[in-house]
Amino acid sequence: MGEAKDYRDESLTDQERVENLLEQMSLEEKVSQLSYQAREIKWLGIPAYNWWNEALHGVARAGVATVFPQAIGMAASFDRSLLRQAGEIVATEGRAKYNEQSRQGDRGLYKGLTFWAPNVNIFRDPRWGRGQETYGEDPFLTGELAVCYIQGIQGNGRRLKAAACAKHFAVHSGPETGRHSFNAVVSEKDLAETYLPAFRACVEKGKVEGVMGAYNRINGVPACGNARLIQEVLRGEWKFDGYFVSDCGAIEDFHAGHKVTANAEESAAMAVKSGCDLNCGEMYQFLLAACRKGLVQESAIDEAARHVMMTRMRLGMFDRETAYDSIDYSENDTDAHHEVARRAAEESIVLLKNDGLLPLGKERIQSVAVIGPNADSREILKGNYNGTASVSYTILEGIQKELAGSVRVYYSEGCDLVRDQVEALAEPDDRICEAVAAARRSDVVFLCLGLNATLEGEEGDAANSYAGADRKDLGLPDPQRRLLQAVCETGTPVVLLVACGGAVSLPYAQEHCAAILHVWYPGQMGGLAVADILFGNASPSGKLPVTFYRDIADLPPFEDYSMKGRTYRYLTAEPLYPFGYGLSYAEFEYANARVTVDEEQENIHVRVAVTNTSAVPAEEITQVYIKVCDSPLAVPNYSLVQFGRNAFEAGETKEIELDFPAERLRVVDEEGNYVWENAKVYLYVGGSQPDERSCALTGHRVLRVELFMTEEGGVLQV
Repeated sequence: MGEAKDYRDESLTDQERVENLLEQMSLEEKVSQLSYQAREIKWLGIPAYNWWNEALHGVARAGVATVFPQAIGMAASFDRSLLRQAGEIVATEGRAKYNEQSRQGDRGLYKGLTFWAPNVNIFRDPRWGRGQETYGEDPFLTGELAVCYIQGIQGNGRRLKAAACAKHFAVHSGPETGRHSFNAVVSEKDLAETYLPAFRACVEKGKVEGVMGAYNRINGVPACGNARLIQEVLRGEWKFDGYFVSDCGAIEDFHAGHKVTANAEESAAMAVKSGCDLNCGEMYQFLLAACRKGLVQESAIDEAARHVMMTRMRLGMFDRETAYDSIDYSENDTDAHHEVARRAAEESIVLLKNDGLLPLGKERIQSVAVIGPNADSREILKGNYNGTASVSYTILEGIQKELAGSVRVYYSEGCDLVRDQVEALAEPDDRICEAVAAARRSDVVFLCLGLNATLEGEEGDAANSYAGADRKDLGLPDPQRRLLQAVCETGTPVVLLVACGGAVSLPYAQEHCAAILHVWYPGQMGGLAVADILFGNASPSGKLPVTFYRDIADLPPFEDYSMKGRTYRYLTAEPLYPFGYGLSYAEFEYANARVTVDEEQENIHVRVAVTNTSAVPAEEITQVYIKVCDSPLAVPNYSLVQFGRNAFEAGETKEIELDFPAERLRVVDEEGNYVWENAKVYLYVGGSQPDERSCALTGHRVLRVELFMTEEGGVLQV
């Protein structure tokens, strides 16, 4: 074959270089590049490469790296710039590691530049253990935040700084048990209205380099062998030109779990023909035999190889040098990156209740009790798919650091997360007496309850006797409920701090606790961020990216993928805490909402005056919702169409501008088409959803403006 030179010629286009490379590769060599453990092709100078790397909230599973709050926590920030900055840090730290490891010849698992993140599945059911990896239940919020994270990771240079990958395409959100044989049945309307929009945003706006398929079937067809979704929708309609990868082991599921093929050769052939370029697993070793038997054409293998080699080309792996080769290992895990993680944790915390106790002035207290199984837990800082923090602060450590030398801090574990006793041979509730003693001697109790990622997460990672990878209900485990009641009955004011990857049902706490904060899985700096919020160094500003239901009885069956009765857009029962809800130490007043439409009737412009009427500087998340009236095709409640985060000094007024495309007013018909209707539209702008529960919890009503649209696509009147 001779020595290859042309594909390294940087005066050629990337397309020319890839085609030249493919021309020189044998069929066996091309197949060798379609596994996540791509083999070296020595004579062509192509080094081995492992495609599998993770970065949901920091570079994961590869040693020391900055650990941000879990994705669901960052979603609560509603902060596009934060997600972009976190993505930039991921890319910097990923490049720093890659450069050093490559110099040492280490090209193993979790050492590459292809990060299989973000997870943009819709968190449609709070029982799903992997919901913590997502940006919540709303397609628009999910897409907006994912696009920013992708842009941060990939950069805007000639070469990709790193390659992001949106997962899991496309209808996937539990249950974890049985996912290798599960068939998600979904209507065309729900597919277009809920399950696809975030992926489309990742492709069309974010220019994401990779997309990963899911384990389950979708209406009978395996997601990683779904030619309609991969070839027609993803590549055809949306013009995706990156690589498509299977979830790990998903292609084996074709014959072993879903039973849609007879053997491994048929499964490999089906996947490649459907557009799955890269296999995370072992199934593509059967492609050669499948090709010889006529089950798949060599041209389909060429197309897959073309996509994966193009991604490596875009990463600069075949260039003499890139602008990113100079990123040194010293740029990993820096103090500056830790400070961004601390800010992210502060912005993620959601204040669910406050009777006026918070913020707590240190001069008002002499002693506090920090109680609960999550008080001194490093597990809650991590979430799943996490890196290793070189420095971290638990909630107890954060409070101790803040109060050092001035206030007595009592501590008690109180109970185990799920077991009836802390010590193996002890009697049930062996630490409640200690917790009560601490509470009675304190001015305030900080009660730290919830779960961690060993109890909820991905099948195999979070398998446990308590609930497997998913959650069995929405309440706190029984030992924690008993601890909560015992501590509240002491009469000492209780601030409840909940760490969890999603919604929790907290009716008792809502009635009996002085304040409640949801801290998610807050990352390595979580303890300091919690202390900043508790003692007024920062004002809480997070908003819920998911609905907090009152009871599991308010939900349809977990396996039902219809959106009826799910999420804030379709919910019929009253929630405990609604999507978009979160309190602040400041008060904000909205006035003078104006809505205009540009001459082309393509964009809607919203203007509103927002005033911080308090003496506390704070940040506010302004939200815009629409409700299309009198249309059987419209979602029954409200839909988020825009949001913005702004900082206010005490007493400051700002004119907030929030624009969005007029096409966001369209509804989806039963065939999955976006259509215009002759209908009245209510547009709402404020600090929350316009629902009655949000109004009752916040004490404020949002502003409303009426619009009228036509089925020709025009907005007739504002």
